Amino acid sequence: MSMSTGEKVLQFVIYVLLILLGFVTLYPFWNSLVISLNAGSDTSMGGITFWPRVFTFDNYKIVFEDGRMGHAFLLSISRVLLGTLLSTLFTSLMAYGLSKRHTMFRNQYMLFCVFTMFFQGGLIPFFMLNRDLGLQNTFWVMVIPGIVSVWNMIVFRTFFMELPDGLEESAKIDGCSDFGIFFRIVLPVSGPVFATLSLFTAVYHWNDWFTPAIFINNTELLPASAVLQQILNSNLATEMLNQATGGNAAAIDAMTKAATVTNKSLSMATMIVATVPIMAVYPFLQKYFVKGVMVGSLKG
Repeated sequence: MSMSTGEKVLQFVIYVLLILLGFVTLYPFWNSLVISLNAGSDTSMGGITFWPRVFTFDNYKIVFEDGRMGHAFLLSISRVLLGTLLSTLFTSLMAYGLSKRHTMFRNQYMLFCVFTMFFQGGLIPFFMLNRDLGLQNTFWVMVIPGIVSVWNMIVFRTFFMELPDGLEESAKIDGCSDFGIFFRIVLPVSGPVFATLSLFTAVYHWNDWFTPAIFINNTELLPASAVLQQILNSNLATEMLNQATGGNAAAIDAMTKAATVTNKSLSMATMIVATVPIMAVYPFLQKYFVKGVMVGSLKG
């Protein structure tokens, strides 16, 4: 079926807008990558847009040779794995219980949960609570406070409410307990919503720098996101440069004269290194996004 002139014009405009939107979305990341691969002093002259003028890997060499970044990455990976696993498990269990009509005070529980989405106690009471619980300056302060997400719970709950009642009824006839039904019946058929919300949770844990910045003073417990934030907002990039050269002023001067490394280029390299790992996960779970989120949002 041939399109009319008006439809062709509309389609052309849509394509142009989508291309512009894609360019605006991707260009900042691409420009950061280009700057990280360009000699620092050359970057300071300006004009770096799409390709490096003076190509170099010196920025990445310093990042990977810095011991703090390696340790920070291990902490970030541990936080993502534990935080995502525990949050998905406890949030889905809570949602499964609240999805059952026979659960006592179900509506009251839901009202209480939704209330916390709009009204919170504030940062100071939250800080005092974590301090009194002994979580301050520990790894678990980045995992336990966010172990249940109300938003994710609502999506889980809506998804579970759409499952056929016959699945659980047949399992109960076979003598399966509530936990058995959840882990053996419900969980295997809920792959899309689990994959989608697990990825959202993992991205949150990987990117969150505010929690460790507030609750952690020990630099050995800072994840990659917090170290990156310090690099972008302090002189930590200079400290990394000093460590890479052993604090040798002559070596620093030689590297500067060689037009390879500056604070800005080193910051961009660190940002790319911290961003790529979590971005690499998206292609493997992309097929679950639309199905998982849309199926879990059909009912209120």
